Amino acid sequence: MLKFLRHIQGDKVIWAVVALLALFSFLPVYSASSNLVYVVGNGTTMGHLMKHGLLLFLGFGIIYGVHKIPSHYFKGLSIIAMPVVLALLVYTLAQGTTIEGANASRWIRLPLVGITFQTSTLASVVLMVYIARYLSKIKDREVTFRESILPLWAPVFLIVVLILPANFSTAAILFFMVLVLCFLGGYPLKYLSAMIGFGLIGLMFFVLIAKAAPDLFPNRVDTWMSRIESFWDPADTEADYQIEKAKIAISSGGLVGNGAGKSVMKNFLPQSSSDFIYAIIVEEYGLIGGFSLMFFYMLLLFRIVVVANANESVFGKLLVVGVGLPIVFQALINMAVAVELFPVTGQTLPLISSGGTSIWMTCLAIGIVLSASRKKANDLDESEVDENNPLEVLSGQL
Repeated sequence: MLKFLRHIQGDKVIWAVVALLALFSFLPVYSASSNLVYVVGNGTTMGHLMKHGLLLFLGFGIIYGVHKIPSHYFKGLSIIAMPVVLALLVYTLAQGTTIEGANASRWIRLPLVGITFQTSTLASVVLMVYIARYLSKIKDREVTFRESILPLWAPVFLIVVLILPANFSTAAILFFMVLVLCFLGGYPLKYLSAMIGFGLIGLMFFVLIAKAAPDLFPNRVDTWMSRIESFWDPADTEADYQIEKAKIAISSGGLVGNGAGKSVMKNFLPQSSSDFIYAIIVEEYGLIGGFSLMFFYMLLLFRIVVVANANESVFGKLLVVGVGLPIVFQALINMAVAVELFPVTGQTLPLISSGGTSIWMTCLAIGIVLSASRKKANDLDESEVDENNPLEVLSGQL
């Protein structure tokens, strides 16, 4: 074990926070999975626990492998990966089938292993790395809006448009994160304001098209509208079922909670092991457990900022913020939904909720952050390119 730990590099606090969150996740996942077993009739609680453990094990393998890659390599990798994720998004959207009763335009099923893969999560990470590369490239010169349309905004809108029909919340969060990263990267504010306007106009046109031709995107716009309407409507309706059960779970938890595995509302709350797992955590561990979990996410955010600030290269700073900030932002959204500060979005709690690709893509992002936090890698001059390494040559040129 000690020999293995010596090979671990990067920010030790981030490693510790991620490990603690992953270890803690076994308790609420095992408890909440009883809903899938006894209510839905899907598998066994031990089976869901073993699956969660396997996904986390593979996730930490991703973290370890990615954090060994020098951070400037991700410049070239983002260029290579961009057409791949675009092709995957097109293929995913074009399926038009269902997986276990859900809209399959969010997922593809991996051959042989039979695991579903949500392509939008991979696209989000790749896009943020790609934008960090572009912003670092233009950092020291004045850029015009016209010259940034093709290299910057065309990939952004292509990916957002391909995600939007099946997953509005992910598309909206991704577009917001892109704007935040561009703002932090020094992209002119007047151009960002124009892009917000274009984004709103594009969304309005999409809603009009979906309303005029409902067969193209069945039930998606209606689902968004009903969630937003139920959020603003003070009266309780059938659409408020999930959030009402979540609030009951939180209120019954009190200060110290009912104890591990003693949640009652997990048997009535749909998605209790994924989208609404925070409500189950507060019910079982109380406000102390809920705020403690929030503290660890805030600690993760603090260390992400520290790592970004300590990185000497502009690309390294933007890379860490670009892939690290969405993790904490998604966690805060998940918590906000559980207490009805936000409409229901379907966003999982990173490293805690059961799932597949959401865990792996979170681990991919954490591995990239840890790669950028490696002192030996950061001390190397990125201009010193190994001419025998094609990827390093590509990264140096970009």
